Amino acid sequence: MGRSATHRVENLQAAGERGLLTGSRYGLEKESLRVTGDGHIAQTPHPAGLGSALTHPEITTDYSEALLEFVTPAFVDADSALHRLEELHCYTYTQIGDELLWATSMPCIVGGDKSIPIANYGHSNVGWMKHVYRRGLDWRYGRTMQAIAGIHFNYSFSEEFLRAVQQREGDTRDFASFRSDFYFRLIRNFQRYGWLLPYLMGASPAICRSFTGGEDRDFERFSEHTLYAPYATSLRMSDIGYKNNAQAALDISYNDLDSYVASLRAAISTPDPDYQAIGTYVDGEWRQLNTNVLQIENEYYSFVRPKAIARSGEQPTCALKRAGVEYVEIRALDLNPFEPIGINAEQTAFLETLLLFCLLEDSPPIDAAELNHINANQGLVARDGRNPELTLHRGDGTRVSLRSWAAELLDAMQGPAALLDEVHDDGRYARVLADYRASVDDAERTPSARILREMRERNEEFVEFAMRVSTQHARTLRGGELAAASKERLEAAAKTSLAEQAALEAADAPAFEDFLAEYFAQKPMSGS
Repeated sequence: MGRSATHRVENLQAAGERGLLTGSRYGLEKESLRVTGDGHIAQTPHPAGLGSALTHPEITTDYSEALLEFVTPAFVDADSALHRLEELHCYTYTQIGDELLWATSMPCIVGGDKSIPIANYGHSNVGWMKHVYRRGLDWRYGRTMQAIAGIHFNYSFSEEFLRAVQQREGDTRDFASFRSDFYFRLIRNFQRYGWLLPYLMGASPAICRSFTGGEDRDFERFSEHTLYAPYATSLRMSDIGYKNNAQAALDISYNDLDSYVASLRAAISTPDPDYQAIGTYVDGEWRQLNTNVLQIENEYYSFVRPKAIARSGEQPTCALKRAGVEYVEIRALDLNPFEPIGINAEQTAFLETLLLFCLLEDSPPIDAAELNHINANQGLVARDGRNPELTLHRGDGTRVSLRSWAAELLDAMQGPAALLDEVHDDGRYARVLADYRASVDDAERTPSARILREMRERNEEFVEFAMRVSTQHARTLRGGELAAASKERLEAAAKTSLAEQAALEAADAPAFEDFLAEYFAQKPMSGS
């Protein structure tokens, strides 16, 4: 393993072209619960000073009215994306009074589903569709799972780099077709090797007992109000979080663009008996958008998604067929509770190195047997990743220790790190790789281990730990310098977004049923 990536790196270096990855683009999406000073989910509406959650380009909400989501534009360097994310945090703290942004992925004290208010986007058709979709998630999965927060890393390789690889490969297809296939090569390999992220960066080894309604389930008691798994890395990515059993039977193909679109569209158009029993419009109330296996594409959760920039009102699969894959969205990151904005530059550098390795390494199609192994590995690492005896499934059906496989992967990532270091010429990617290699050798260096260690040393419940770090970060961000130009820009964006929502609500529009029918009638078309 790693030989094909190394070979491709050497070919690019032998051609004498340096810095081809300059111009790659980075974006971040980060969710955070607004919570009260006593550790409960805020029941207040989305603050008007943050603008409209429906139309603001950078500050919105995810599932809950209290679950803020910050979305940066795409930048040509990760530092700019991180800086923009920090600005969004600092500005938000000027608008939320004495509420806090919860610093961990797993939520605060949960008083049952009704304590998690579903996000409100107003009464335009598009706003109502977003709200009804969330009602459907409630009926299908419950609200508690939807209160979990994470970070998404959006990344695209520079066109210059991709064209250089295409030339070295002798690939004569049109560029868009080559690009889509190459991104699916990355996606398949990320499915195979993405368990590295929960091991190295997972930060949700414990939960508040309120998350399970007071039941222990198959967890151990850490303390009176805290459950945990002793070797867990990311319970967010376990069977109690996003990798839930309700979607386990879905067979979404990542072998090529056409197969991916076809399998995902089959899921959004195939009726499900259980969801048919729920109904859509019952007793004057909308319960869900439809009764199909998935209401819309975004209901399907995975470690990684192929993405294209969608036009207004365009379904994601239609955008993919029209434009091809333009970037990837990595969805395997917990909030880093030791960072005020939930992520740092070392994490983004490691992510970029892993993605480049996944792109350059050979990536055969994934069959049913390997898919089962991939799903098993993700669950094993989430629940038991720091267990020194843990073994994972390789694609050939053999078992290998997590630590030896992780070390092998990091060795294979050295060539991609060298390519990336040509961009900045300061050795940052090689240094980051060495730092994370130390966490492979010593699991106590991982964030999940550090969280449990601090809780033991301080005799803290999970909620007490999370409240402590959230309060620390609030002080830091409230005291941060927000440039006058940035403050003015965000104030103007808030006002503009409110006006845009009002205009949508004032405009003539079809009945909601007709709006939905038109939306779901879209058919994917290839080409521009």
